[in-house]
Amino acid sequence: MNGYRSEQEEHSATSSQICCLVEDNERCKRLAGNASYSKRIQKTVGQRKLKLSLDTSARHIYICDYHKNMIQSVRSKRKRKESDDEHDSTDVDFCSLQVNTLRRYKRHYKLQTRPGLNKAQLVETIQKHFKQIPCQEKETITYFIYMVKTNKSKLDQKPDS
Repeated sequence: MNGYRSEQEEHSATSSQICCLVEDNERCKRLAGNASYSKRIQKTVGQRKLKLSLDTSARHIYICDYHKNMIQSVRSKRKRKESDDEHDSTDVDFCSLQVNTLRRYKRHYKLQTRPGLNKAQLVETIQKHFKQIPCQEKETITYFIYMVKTNKSKLDQKPDS
């Protein structure tokens, strides 16, 4: 009586309703779930040019799980502009480093390049190498936190005899 439905009333109200969407000029006949066709979803449907619209004769805005999954799959396909492979782009900005630092990196890891590379070419080579370095994130983060909490540094470690 307070304007809110109980969970049981909500479930029984949506379980008897059919999806409120029209696809290719034909009303969907699937049962509606608890997902609603909000303004944000309408905007996504418009941007992705999906052939979906709200049936004006429907008294609700609940959509079926099929259309919900369809819309979600279209939304999740967005990729970063800069990513050229499956890996996320690195957070390291090698362009901000000096050329001498880049050359030291190249020398340290013994990267094979042709002589006389400019800074942009050197950055590209180093980024490719950096992305290929394997890293056990959990171990590294755990070790880092341990070292910070114990106020130690890797340089304080005694070399094994």
